[in-house]
Amino acid sequence: MQSFRERLASPQPLLMDGALGTELQRRGLDLSAPSWTALANRDAAEQIVQIHCEYVRAGSELLTANTFRCHARNVGHDPSLAQELVQQAIELARRAAGPDTFIAGSQAPLEDCYSPALAPATPALEREHGQMAEGLADAGVDLILVETQNNIREAVVATRAALATGLPVITSLICDRTTKLLSGEFLATAVRQIGALEPAAVLVNCLPPAAVMPALHTIRGHFSGPRGAFANTGYLNTESQWVATDATEPSCYAQSAVAWRDDGAVLLGGCCGTTPGHIAALHSALHAAR
Repeated sequence: MQSFRERLASPQPLLMDGALGTELQRRGLDLSAPSWTALANRDAAEQIVQIHCEYVRAGSELLTANTFRCHARNVGHDPSLAQELVQQAIELARRAAGPDTFIAGSQAPLEDCYSPALAPATPALEREHGQMAEGLADAGVDLILVETQNNIREAVVATRAALATGLPVITSLICDRTTKLLSGEFLATAVRQIGALEPAAVLVNCLPPAAVMPALHTIRGHFSGPRGAFANTGYLNTESQWVATDATEPSCYAQSAVAWRDDGAVLLGGCCGTTPGHIAALHSALHAAR
């Protein structure tokens, strides 16, 4: 099997998976804050394996293990439970993975990914992101996905912690439709600071498809390495209500993502609201568009 870095250097785009949290919700699981999906590794293991398997059958080459909310602060500030859930998440992803499937460990913001003002002080960020990165490495991931980062300070700390493990790291930022992070900071500034750390790739995620192309152009202007995107099928309006877009239809989402590929994106997948059907449609569209 190729290493992740070798695969990333291939001229063919690498197909990620789609959403896991909203897919669990769609299948009837009650995912309450603050742990959200974390306890599902223990309480709904077979559903998680099933979703991972469906993504592999749809064409995913990279599965993101269910570690998004496995920081100790999300599970009662219990480091032992947090590491147990991380280990379970990686084992569940491995059960579904094919021989050529990479397993990424998700390293998310410590607090609500839509609320950058909640980011803890820097010493707490350094301590807790260090614990998470080490835990993911100990659990045997192939790479770390520092994802849905909503402010520069935490994105930099999390990326540094992940890189300290020696594993490949891809960092993904969440921005609005004006290419600003949710913190109000410019995406360009974030990309320059993240890029200086030399991750394997820089991406954007958790934004509507219509906002992706300007973000990808911004990344290209400030980072010379691989880039990519995994978008939502809708967006939260100013009243925090979910507004669906035409990306709810898998073929529409795939059409958007093919355009990202044509613009140079090499890592493509789906975020909130996407399903195995979206990844299957994207897989077919990418192969048809060669």
